Amino acid sequence: MNPSANLILVGPMGAGKTSIGQRLAGLCGLQLLDLDREIERDSGATVTQLFEREGEAGFRTRETAMLARLLDADGIVLATGGGAVLDGGNRSLLRERGFVVHLHASVGQQLERLAHDHTRPLLARPDREQVLHGLAAIRTPLYAEVADLEFDSGGLDAETAAAQLAALLAQRWQRLGAAA
Repeated sequence: MNPSANLILVGPMGAGKTSIGQRLAGLCGLQLLDLDREIERDSGATVTQLFEREGEAGFRTRETAMLARLLDADGIVLATGGGAVLDGGNRSLLRERGFVVHLHASVGQQLERLAHDHTRPLLARPDREQVLHGLAAIRTPLYAEVADLEFDSGGLDAETAAAQLAALLAQRWQRLGAAA
């Protein structure tokens, strides 16, 4: 049992962090916060616009600041962006401030789920499969480094995945601050 006040979802784009997180938050009686949406709300610009204006480095600086701000709270499900684990300080904060679940999906599953999604700056290229393989090679070990639990969300709809994950969490995660 790993006690923590927050539940944090990490993993690649298309793994279901937001859609599963939304349902999981409801099942756990927690508030869902989406790191990318909070950055957009705070900046008044989309992630794509931020990448265009500030580059990936500028976006990552905003991401680190927002992550720290959001994880000051207790009692949340946080859906991170796929690259939030790239920064060592972020990884430390994730481990310190929550029970971290790595949602895994294969590159094939990601391609299927993201086929009609053209809002992701890192996938705004014709070689999407190659990009996803490259990102997985770098990021998968970082997800494993921070994860308290790995959950394969591929092949599951969000509702089924959330229900299965909630059952696993009941065995592995003790929510700090929750009524006994």
